[in-house]
Amino acid sequence: MTTNRSKRFRERSVPLLLIFITTAFLALFLLMPLAAIFVEAFRKGAQAYFASFNDRYAMSAIRLTLLTAAIAVPMNVVFGVTAAWCIAKFEFPGKNVLITLIDLPFAISPVIAGLIFVLAFGRQTMLGEWMIEHDIKIIFAVPGIVLATIFVTFPFVARELIPLMQEQGTIEEEAAVSLGAGGWDIFWKVTLPNIKWGLLYSVILCNARAMGEFGAVSVVSGHIRGETNTIPLHVETLYAEYSYVAAFSVASLLAFLGLVTLVAKTALEWKTKRKKEGKSISG
Repeated sequence: MTTNRSKRFRERSVPLLLIFITTAFLALFLLMPLAAIFVEAFRKGAQAYFASFNDRYAMSAIRLTLLTAAIAVPMNVVFGVTAAWCIAKFEFPGKNVLITLIDLPFAISPVIAGLIFVLAFGRQTMLGEWMIEHDIKIIFAVPGIVLATIFVTFPFVARELIPLMQEQGTIEEEAAVSLGAGGWDIFWKVTLPNIKWGLLYSVILCNARAMGEFGAVSVVSGHIRGETNTIPLHVETLYAEYSYVAAFSVASLLAFLGLVTLVAKTALEWKTKRKKEGKSISG
């Protein structure tokens, strides 16, 4: 009897201990810093909080962040869907090389990625000299920020869709071909409906990373206030100037967007799970 009780106690205590450790870790390293952002943002009241956004530099940073995401995310969607479709549905020489290149931004530090663009388009290169002569600005301008953001975020869509498409296989596409459907009809009516939830999920993650990117953007932007400062760079500038309330207020905007992203991600995961359960029951 004692042995059975000890065994049941161990079986119950181990999961409880793991749950406690996980919860304590999340509270210490995630919830407390997140709460501290909002506490510091409202430390001087709501009026000071909203006054932080009534600033041309803050509004410029918000507009640039939204513009960068509006350009980078759709381009990554086009590339990600195309690459995933190509890798999952076809066999061709260099397939493994393409997969490796897609994972490259995950292996390279964002700061190094930004430095690569500086070295590629800087005035010390022939290309950089040619662009200066023709008044084309890449580095320390909006195009450089967009390019750096695209680079660090383009794996998100492809990496989410590749395993999903591989799991689905090519049976439905082959059936559509046998019925006389063309390539575009197959994509729009067969492939895209099957990946729509995974695509939305990847777009949400890609957008969150695009708006919160700091390292690569910091290198290529030049930190020009009112011109090339995104929201993360503007927060850094405010904090360096000891404008703590304003810094935390603007940072809370990114934190809020992160929470919205988390809620949307959870909702999509729940929706996808329900859809899979419905298919398994009907099957």
